[in-house]
Amino acid sequence: MCSYLNYKQFGEGEIVVFLHGFLESISMWEKLSLESISFQSILIDLPGHGESKNEDNSPIPTIDFMANKVMETLHHLNIKNYNVVGHSMGGYVALSLKKMDANCQKVVLLNSNFWKDSPEKQKDRVRVADIVFKNKNLFLKEAIPNLYNNQHMYKKEITHLLQEALNMEAFSIAYASLAMSNRKDFSDLISQKPTDFVIVQGEIDAIVPKSTMESKDVLQNVPYYLIKNTGHMSHFENPNEIQQLLIKELGSLESK
Repeated sequence: MCSYLNYKQFGEGEIVVFLHGFLESISMWEKLSLESISFQSILIDLPGHGESKNEDNSPIPTIDFMANKVMETLHHLNIKNYNVVGHSMGGYVALSLKKMDANCQKVVLLNSNFWKDSPEKQKDRVRVADIVFKNKNLFLKEAIPNLYNNQHMYKKEITHLLQEALNMEAFSIAYASLAMSNRKDFSDLISQKPTDFVIVQGEIDAIVPKSTMESKDVLQNVPYYLIKNTGHMSHFENPNEIQQLLIKELGSLESK
């Protein structure tokens, strides 16, 4: 029997799927007033996050596995054409969806990227996987506050995210970290049809640096938004601007 991912579905209109990032859940979208937008929003907990289990026993963790589980869930809901907004790791899953599923049309990379990890970053992901099995709680207490540039301003949000993440299994955290280290480069996919993608960059995002993003040649043809005075959690730090650009970019969905 196929087990579907946990999801929340509301609204009417064109379908937009929201995929959260590493250590997050569907609660991360609460800062956006999605109910007020004329979208049909589908928020999904990725495998091992929130209320979704990770049942992958394959020897190599992959982002493709996560994307396949999202695709199974959308097929279960009889979803046809849809757009995707992916935050951080959710953006990596969205890129895999775009490659695998013809129903996936526009992809918004929110504080995310499209290139393969450097060897140094891959080693760091492996190190994280090792650490969480030794001391998951310590890792989370150090990692989660670092998602926010102004930790003092977002104490409440950090506490909420930490409480959720503490319920995650060490296996699921390690799996996600290794899956990110194994992911592919999607520059060619974006180059093939750049107007199918939107990139939203935080001006002071330490996890996805502005200088690295703007050095990529493929960016020249992709709709690109630089969110001023914003770090990695732009949907918390500047929700109004994020909401307005989503309305602008995802206001219509062409049928195939």
